Amino acid sequence: MSKIGKLPVAIPAGVTASLDGQTVKVKGPKGALEVTLVEEIAAKIEGSELKVSMNGETTRHKAMWGMSRTLVANLVEGVTKGFEKKLEITGVGYKAAVQGKNLNLSLGYSHDVIYAIPEGIQIVTPKPTEVVISGIDRQKVGQVAAEIREFRGPEPYKGKGVKYAGEFIFRKEGKKK
Repeated sequence: MSKIGKLPVAIPAGVTASLDGQTVKVKGPKGALEVTLVEEIAAKIEGSELKVSMNGETTRHKAMWGMSRTLVANLVEGVTKGFEKKLEITGVGYKAAVQGKNLNLSLGYSHDVIYAIPEGIQIVTPKPTEVVISGIDRQKVGQVAAEIREFRGPEPYKGKGVKYAGEFIFRKEGKKK
């Protein structure tokens, strides 16, 4: 039995949730999101809670149960608080700046990397070496952060590149003489 799947998802005041077949729709102060659950999973709203249950007992049912509950919980958290990822840029001359609907990154290449900011995502650069990505969709925020990090991932010798805030980079020793 899934420890995560059996927990109900609390629907706070100011948030409305509705079911349309296998689709769960959530509206809140920050926006509206929806997710379509797989057919092995059933959802029902009881008062101010949304409960997710299995339609069978196979391994796939058990695997999808906890994941589906977490997806619904992320919808509720997204429309109430939102999600945020921070990136740090390390390296001489490496910097970032938001210009209109684009993020301009100077990452040591012969050209600047220009990243178009997708809909539903806000990017701010409080410092030239710090990028803050925020939005209501957890998957989208994480995907944008991963795409930006991919332009110049941190290297293990000097630690230069783009990394998540708080990420530990295993450092290697250089060549020996």
